[in-house]
Amino acid sequence: MPDPSHNRTAADLLVECLVAEGLEYVFSVPGEETMDVLDALSRTPEIRHITTRHEQGAAFMADV
Repeated sequence: MPDPSHNRTAADLLVECLVAEGLEYVFSVPGEETMDVLDALSRTPEIRHITTRHEQGAAFMADV
């Protein structure tokens, strides 16, 4: 449920769509380009964010 004190962003909408699709995990390498999405994920208890150190590692984890 969106926080009423927070202005809704495109990242919030993206995360809401992922929740609606039943996504449980997101694997990523954090970076400046993804900070808005990671911030939105941090406010969403339905999806667990797994931080990885390498993009290939994230891809392997997501595949398994």
